[in-house]
Amino acid sequence: MSGTPPIITVRNVSRLFPGGVLALDGVSLDIAEGEFFALLGPSGCGKTTLLRILAGLDFPTDGDVRIGGEDMDGVPPNRRPVNMVFQSYAVFPHMSVADNVAYGLRVTGTGRSETAARVRQALELVRLEDYGARKPHHLSGGQRQRVALARALVKRPQVLLLDEPLSALDAKLREAMQLELVRLQETVGITFVIVTHDQREALSVADRIAVMRDGRILQLGTPTDVYEAPRSRFVAEFIGTMNLFEATALSFEKGRLTAFVNGLGSLEVPCAADPGTDIGLAVRPEKLQILDAPPDEDHLGVEATVERTAYHGNESRIFLRTDQGIPLEIDVRWNTRDGGTAPARGRVWVGWRREDTLVLSE
Repeated sequence: MSGTPPIITVRNVSRLFPGGVLALDGVSLDIAEGEFFALLGPSGCGKTTLLRILAGLDFPTDGDVRIGGEDMDGVPPNRRPVNMVFQSYAVFPHMSVADNVAYGLRVTGTGRSETAARVRQALELVRLEDYGARKPHHLSGGQRQRVALARALVKRPQVLLLDEPLSALDAKLREAMQLELVRLQETVGITFVIVTHDQREALSVADRIAVMRDGRILQLGTPTDVYEAPRSRFVAEFIGTMNLFEATALSFEKGRLTAFVNGLGSLEVPCAADPGTDIGLAVRPEKLQILDAPPDEDHLGVEATVERTAYHGNESRIFLRTDQGIPLEIDVRWNTRDGGTAPARGRVWVGWRREDTLVLSE
């Protein structure tokens, strides 16, 4: 979102809870207007605390938060230009769908005719225009989630905050709702900020991702950035699967790193900057290939033994181990109906392009 002024500005925000628990440690970030932004990380990393601070449900111990150019210090939730969708949906079971969506407008004194028009529009946005008279217990989990979204959007916030909104759904419905969230965000054009621990979800829906750990942002970038160019071992292993070789850097010159890996010897790979001495060389499973012979000079390679294969339908994950005990995983995608032929257990060559090697120094 280059050139777009931020609608959310967070500067040096920390949150210290009683007992000395530091949930956020000097977090700073900008979120652009109209951006779909994801806060991603394991449980306890601080992502939900940061979302609650944006919502006004919690307040920072230190630091500043501005939304829409306004300082949020001391501003209560109902006076912030945001609305929040909770993990539990929090729909009222005794109210109809339409009454659930209308609730926030009625509380603020919006007129009856305007409320009806805005409720109708909100239900159309989430494709529930024919469900207004139903009670929540007559709806599926995905439909109840849409009711929660409509209730949040009907008040026309500048920012929609989503706290693990799809975690209660089964895998197939969750994937469908991810696409629905993207469609909805593009339709209404407002900023979405989603908290999730699901890497695939963040990669699927977000324009940018902040990967968090121990109350800090370790990396902030596009899904492609954080997947293809992780800046630390944690990010590399948290976002997807990674094959990692412990290594020692021997020399660095003109964008080329020479490193020593036990069992592989000295390897030369492209590298943008001098990484220091103790490093990791990493390769994504889909970048590896099983070969019939040692790879050519443009590729790196190692002999390994196939231990087992997990069939996933359109692809298989092959688990191998080198003579030095290093585990490897390879993703093989099948393009034919017969599912291809995975290698039987035994020794094979594994190869990959030098430029597909990531150099990790943290």
